[in-house]
Amino acid sequence: MWIRLRLLWLFCAALSVGAGSLLASDDPLFHSSDPLASRDDAGVFHQMANLNPTDWAPRYRSRLFYYNKSEDTLVSDPAYVGSLQVSLHRYGYYCGPIDGVFSGEVTDAIARMQKAYTMRVTGRLTVPVRRALNLP
Repeated sequence: MWIRLRLLWLFCAALSVGAGSLLASDDPLFHSSDPLASRDDAGVFHQMANLNPTDWAPRYRSRLFYYNKSEDTLVSDPAYVGSLQVSLHRYGYYCGPIDGVFSGEVTDAIARMQKAYTMRVTGRLTVPVRRALNLP
């Protein structure tokens, strides 16, 4: 009697582990395409060996310092442009490299985002664009 119960328990435990791994492989969390959050097949974060130029760029400690900056100042800041590129990539508007350079691809991505959010399409980094991307 006890042997049957123990075998039944082991079978159910093995089945639940197998089903859990099957469900985990279908989870989009484990198939992250975010270049700043690389994961392996098990969904574990890993440090990347290569560094971007934006990793060494100086940045403010608080978001409050970015609120009073003009568009021209923010576009020339590689750390801010890198975070802009990551935000645009996360929403699916930007597919280029995350290098902190405000290029034509970034302008096109902003224009596509403005069109999707029914804003006036200018391709410029305006305050409504910053708010829609949750950037300061």
